[in-house]
Amino acid sequence: MKRILLALVSAFLLAAPVRADTPWTLVKAYPHDATAFTEGLFYLDGALYESTGLEGQSDIRKVALKSGKILQRRIIDRPYFGEGIVNWKDRLISLTWRHRRGFVWNLADFAPRGDFRYEGEGWALTQDGHSLIMSDGTAQLRFLDPDSLAERRRITVTWNGRPVDRLNELEYVRGEIWANIWYDTKIARIDPASGAVIDWIDIASLRKQAGVTDSEAVANGIAYDAERDRVFVTGKNWRKLFEIRVAAKPRG
Repeated sequence: MKRILLALVSAFLLAAPVRADTPWTLVKAYPHDATAFTEGLFYLDGALYESTGLEGQSDIRKVALKSGKILQRRIIDRPYFGEGIVNWKDRLISLTWRHRRGFVWNLADFAPRGDFRYEGEGWALTQDGHSLIMSDGTAQLRFLDPDSLAERRRITVTWNGRPVDRLNELEYVRGEIWANIWYDTKIARIDPASGAVIDWIDIASLRKQAGVTDSEAVANGIAYDAERDRVFVTGKNWRKLFEIRVAAKPRG
């Protein structure tokens, strides 16, 4: 597992000065596969697309929102540990954790189309309509050309001038990059131009409602339905996926 002791120390140091000010309300809870070690999540055309991790248990899947039923699935072969996913046109792009190798699939049927390489670890992907945005576990986010998958640029994510690392699952929401923080219940709202954290969303109460007690069952997974302005969040091995209504601006 990912350097648990260092992460816990880092989580404490980050959490201490941070106050999550973005208000939100719970709209609805949906079923979620409790065996899914969620690493990536996005919403498209009425369905959720999810990737799961752990070596020998990794997959990508299309999931019915209301029932949680798996509609389509592709196993990621050993020795790969599946990580983030994103859609681009008729493709689905996925990362692996430590093998520096990503995969390209047909979005329609998950048939393999190719692979690509990157330096460092692969954690998460989202897209802003122009670039793919990738996290690697550090405070940096990479912007990739969506067709060639070559890196274009990077930003460093900061809060009060200090780097924010452990950026995990990503989602592009209302012109911002939202990021789960590994081993934290806070979601960072990031300015994609400067990398500065605009504000925080704390979903600690949802982790309690998901009924998880395992320390590895962290909050991870953000999906956005732009057409209906709906936000969905979940976590690793959570039995529930939650729709929440999030204020556009922080208090004050």
